[in-house]
Amino acid sequence: METADSLATTTADFSELPASLRSLAGRGMARSYRRGTVLIEEGSQGDAIYLVLSGCLRVYGCDARGREVTYGIYGPGEYVGEMSLDGGPRSASVITEQASRCVILTRASLLAHISEHPEFAFELLTKVIRRARAATLSTKQLALNDVYGRLKALLESATVSTDEVQLTHQAMAQRLGCSREMVSKLVKDLEQGGYLMRVANGRYRRLKALPARW
Repeated sequence: METADSLATTTADFSELPASLRSLAGRGMARSYRRGTVLIEEGSQGDAIYLVLSGCLRVYGCDARGREVTYGIYGPGEYVGEMSLDGGPRSASVITEQASRCVILTRASLLAHISEHPEFAFELLTKVIRRARAATLSTKQLALNDVYGRLKALLESATVSTDEVQLTHQAMAQRLGCSREMVSKLVKDLEQGGYLMRVANGRYRRLKALPARW
């Protein structure tokens, strides 16, 4: 599902893509999208995948009350929508987190590419397996950790290289499957405890190791 926010077809430069994806990208149609464009709606039918050239896409799901949980954020060189290649309904929604350019590839074009480049089938399978493992880990964390435990894991993974995290409270809540109010309370407590410091709107610096429990 593409909304009216999609822009005109663009002439794309695939030089920034990994070599294994350049010939695949040439089989599709490049389009530009505004921030906030829903590319895929959970439960809908469709067999197209989206290969990201620039910008980033967020994959998410909603419950009956409209609460969202984020499954992943994908940038240039990544692709989304591969789970529908079995002919089933879409398992998640996809939205542009910022202005983005993507190549739209149909199932037929993907199969044609695999017939000429059989090794790509293993790359695609590896991608599906990795995402399935990530989903399993997320489910395990949701089941076994309380909200603070999940927040701790998120902050530690996000600050592994720079000691800074750049996520709004709403984005954290979507990743953790909880309310924004709960995240705001925990983050404020961690700030007051000297564990986090706000350095800009939506950006925090981890000052010291977070406690195992809160």
